[in-house]
Amino acid sequence: MPGYQTQIHELTFGQLTYVIRALADKQQYADPDETAAKAGISSAQWSLFGQVWPAGQLLAEAMATRPIEGKRILELGCGLGLASLVLRRRGADVVASDHHPLAEVFLAYNAALNALESVPYRRLDWDAGAPNMGQFDMIIASDVLYETRHATMLAKLIPALAKPSCEIVISDPGRGNANALSRMLADIGFSLTAGERQASAQVAKAPRLFI
Repeated sequence: MPGYQTQIHELTFGQLTYVIRALADKQQYADPDETAAKAGISSAQWSLFGQVWPAGQLLAEAMATRPIEGKRILELGCGLGLASLVLRRRGADVVASDHHPLAEVFLAYNAALNALESVPYRRLDWDAGAPNMGQFDMIIASDVLYETRHATMLAKLIPALAKPSCEIVISDPGRGNANALSRMLADIGFSLTAGERQASAQVAKAPRLFI
């Protein structure tokens, strides 16, 4: 037994249905070897990676139609990896990344559930930087700005991972730090080219998509 309970969701993105295994609820917690604790993930934060969040659904829906040909794409803080799975099904060159020790396990399981080839994955600590990952044409993320410090960390990390014409797509539920990240990225040469997009009907709340 893994020490946590799961549930299955059926979600539709771009008119295709995906079967997704997620944690049963936010009360789940299992860190017997303290791998998560050693990575700085508290018991209160432990289950967050394994939830189906509205912002993650919005990003996945956006990736179902976004131009991807010839692009190398990175998902930061992938959690269950909804957007990466959608991109993988479309044949994209995508790398998923997260800091949670179980993110890779759930990503691989969900790829198999949907008869997809495995999604390349990298364990990524934003504080430590991203050595040997190369650079990307598109960097995507959803609900990664819980605290102001996360905006600061991403503003330092993204330039190291971005090609000169890199597109940054972030789906945010309005925790108050997206504008700070936009300002920091603008200070180093990025520009906000799109405002917001409403979620589809299956998303309970309406996060914003920053591009």
